[in-house]
Amino acid sequence: MIVTGIDIGSRTIKIVSVNAEDLEVIVSKRVETTFNPLEQASRLINEIRPERLIATGYGRKLAQEHFGGDSITEIQAHAVGAKHWFSECRAILDIGGQDTKAISLDSKGKVQKFEMNDRCAAGTGKSLEFMATSFQVPIEQLGSFALGGAEGLKINSMYTVFAEAEATSLMARGSCPADMAFALHLSVVKRSISMLRRISTNGPIVFSGGVARNPCIVELVRREIPGSVLIPDDPDMIGALGAALYGIRNQH
Repeated sequence: MIVTGIDIGSRTIKIVSVNAEDLEVIVSKRVETTFNPLEQASRLINEIRPERLIATGYGRKLAQEHFGGDSITEIQAHAVGAKHWFSECRAILDIGGQDTKAISLDSKGKVQKFEMNDRCAAGTGKSLEFMATSFQVPIEQLGSFALGGAEGLKINSMYTVFAEAEATSLMARGSCPADMAFALHLSVVKRSISMLRRISTNGPIVFSGGVARNPCIVELVRREIPGSVLIPDDPDMIGALGAALYGIRNQH
């Protein structure tokens, strides 16, 4: 049997199909969520025509309602996906487009504690997108742009709209854009790490989510956390992978 996991996130929809016999990933795709996540998800589902579907992400109930199958929380999905990638994983930091999750696991991969910031875009990929737009830098290049900045400036606000206004004020005073970008990246990391420290920083930590593709964020996370920080090859696919693996483990 081929089991498919779909993760409907705020910025992208990810889908992963796994062979239940050997756990080989046979399909891995992502599309932009856009303003019509149902249409985008339908397109992926129609391409793959899954035998069994497990949905996760903020749109999991929408997927279950329209496509059938089961659904699991993002916390469950990320725990299963991260543990599959790295058996030694004891904690997860997931920074996505709209929320940040910090999860601690026991030695068997069971969730012990978690925190989730899903009520404010501060400290998420959305705040980086706002900054990229302000600097007219493609979001894919923002991390490299920020790495060219120097430390010293501070973005004090924790709220995206105020942080953007603060950055605009710094720009008007002649501050270097790269320095400002670095300061924003540091602000995002410190907010995320504070969540992680409240649940656990013991043992290897898996850094997942789309923001784990940003080289400046990765460098700062590794600087802030002592010990091993592990990053999957496709960090934003961990939720969809975990959903598919969960479906394999819990076949009816």
